[in-house]
Amino acid sequence: MIMPAPGLFQWNTAALGQAVSQLALHQQWQDKYRLLMQLGKQLPSLDGQWRVDSAQVQGCESQVWLYHLAIEQQHYFLIDSDARIIKGLIALVLNGVQGKTAAQIAAFDASACFEQLGLSQQLSPSRTNGLVAVVNKIKSLSDH
Repeated sequence: MIMPAPGLFQWNTAALGQAVSQLALHQQWQDKYRLLMQLGKQLPSLDGQWRVDSAQVQGCESQVWLYHLAIEQQHYFLIDSDARIIKGLIALVLNGVQGKTAAQIAAFDASACFEQLGLSQQLSPSRTNGLVAVVNKIKSLSDH
């Protein structure tokens, strides 16, 4: 599979971490939803040339494209989606796995992350299944 340039994988995750911290402070779903949309905007968008079938994550209702790059035992991901809310939820996942080792990624518990942020009860079964597929793909790629 042809890959995006390596420099695209190492984007500023500090701002993403700050935004995730803000999400935890809000109690109302409407506020969380708005912040999730903003989180998704912080992720790099993939050009159309990278939105190819071979990069799609299977098991998602929305279209999700995922690329992986390992540099010195650290794993980096580029992920994009055609659905803004999914892109925001993916940003939460990336906050927990970007630049981490395979062992750290294997230990990442997306369900606990969403529960801690008060999002679990708001996610539809199809969104939950899609996020599980994304996390499983990330774990699988980082394990090789």
